[in-house]
Amino acid sequence: MTDLCERVPSYVRAIAPYQPGKPIAELERELGITQAVKLASNENPRGPSPRALRRVADELTSLARYPDGNGFELKAALAQRWGVEREGIVLGNGSNDVLDLVARTFLAPGASSLYAQHSFAVYALVTQACGAVGRQVPARAYGHDLPAMAAAIRPDTRVIFLANPNNPTGTFLPAAELQAFLRQVPPDVLVVLDEAYGEYLPEHLRMASERWLAEWPNLIVVRTFSKAYGLAGLRVGYGLAHPDVADLLNRVRQPFNVNSLALGAACAALEDASFIEESFALNRAGLAQLTDGASRLGLSHIPSVGNFVAIRVGRDAAPVYQALLRAGVIVRPVANYEMPEYLRVTVGLEEENARFLRALEKTLEELA
Repeated sequence: MTDLCERVPSYVRAIAPYQPGKPIAELERELGITQAVKLASNENPRGPSPRALRRVADELTSLARYPDGNGFELKAALAQRWGVEREGIVLGNGSNDVLDLVARTFLAPGASSLYAQHSFAVYALVTQACGAVGRQVPARAYGHDLPAMAAAIRPDTRVIFLANPNNPTGTFLPAAELQAFLRQVPPDVLVVLDEAYGEYLPEHLRMASERWLAEWPNLIVVRTFSKAYGLAGLRVGYGLAHPDVADLLNRVRQPFNVNSLALGAACAALEDASFIEESFALNRAGLAQLTDGASRLGLSHIPSVGNFVAIRVGRDAAPVYQALLRAGVIVRPVANYEMPEYLRVTVGLEEENARFLRALEKTLEELA
């Protein structure tokens, strides 16, 4: 096997696999405990919309059939919701799949992508997997430095990844700054605007970025049903793009990449506006609970508009993370994002947030 594996391109062998948040079942199995709390993967603590669950139940009788490979119903619903052409929609097995499609379509050896320091690790992974060069632009106040990113564009740049809000920092780029940036990007460079957490934005920060596609055909807006819609386990996301861009991505996309349950659940979830409104309200209250609690403990945090917050524990966060695990609380260390003193904490239900804060206080006292 050694010779076989060594024939794989070096850029693939050098990839450090993405590390997801620790599953609840794994922690409970390791420690022999029950009722662990997971605040590590930015999931909706309310679960899915009841409408989505009913639609999943309806779809169960059709599991012997392949899903609609073109996702007609979901594309029609998305086209109506966002006022875009159905031909400009790309469906993915989660938004990560759309990011991977972008990389496999537009990147190759000899090309490069740009992304910000402290931004989603998958941007670097999908770039490296294609043999392209990923170039990280230093952050400004833990967020994107758009002037620096514009200045970093070079002839071999083919893709620019922007996360808004950004994960894991929760920082935000206003519409005017994004539009000014888009005016500086050459038309042969694709800009990926990753809006996985867009539903959690306060009303005054929300933007209709899908309307920008008419002016900037080199833009793709990527969204997901994994976060506010509570469908992380079904894996369904989408991209809104110029039809020519979507056509290329769909040539690379695997047939039936989104399963029947996910397609149906996403259609139903999209109709449940009250569920999203209630999830938004719960998240705002939970963010305040977490940040107020951190402040009472004398800890700083990065102001966030997502469904998570990065809390600075004032020391190497790894021992704090491990101690929290032993207390049955799973959060996310972010040393791999060059933030070794921070823990990213997902907003949970009120009691889950309170349990984290109690465990954190006890842990800090023990480690003092």
